Amino acid sequence: MQRLTDHPVLGPRGGQPISFEFDGIVYPALEGDSVASALLASGVRTLRRSKRADERRGIYCGIGHCYECRVTVDGKASVRACITPVADGMVVELGPSPAETRP
Repeated sequence: MQRLTDHPVLGPRGGQPISFEFDGIVYPALEGDSVASALLASGVRTLRRSKRADERRGIYCGIGHCYECRVTVDGKASVRACITPVADGMVVELGPSPAETRP
């Protein structure tokens, strides 16, 4: 797991250990993590694939503006992983491509 546990500005970091599922695999997380940060700490970089060219997509801006990190959380599509807190037992799946979410 790749994670900062003490930061010179933010101080010590750590919540209670929890776990969640991403595409059928159970990953560890800490309370207070976003879905994206928990996945990054476990080495997961791909959160969805583009429909047109099947290109991998992941975290880009990290603050909820770009929508590149969209995943499906507990059956709800197009959830931004970078601003969604992870919860114990949460089920996360690869996100939809942009074409799949257009009306």
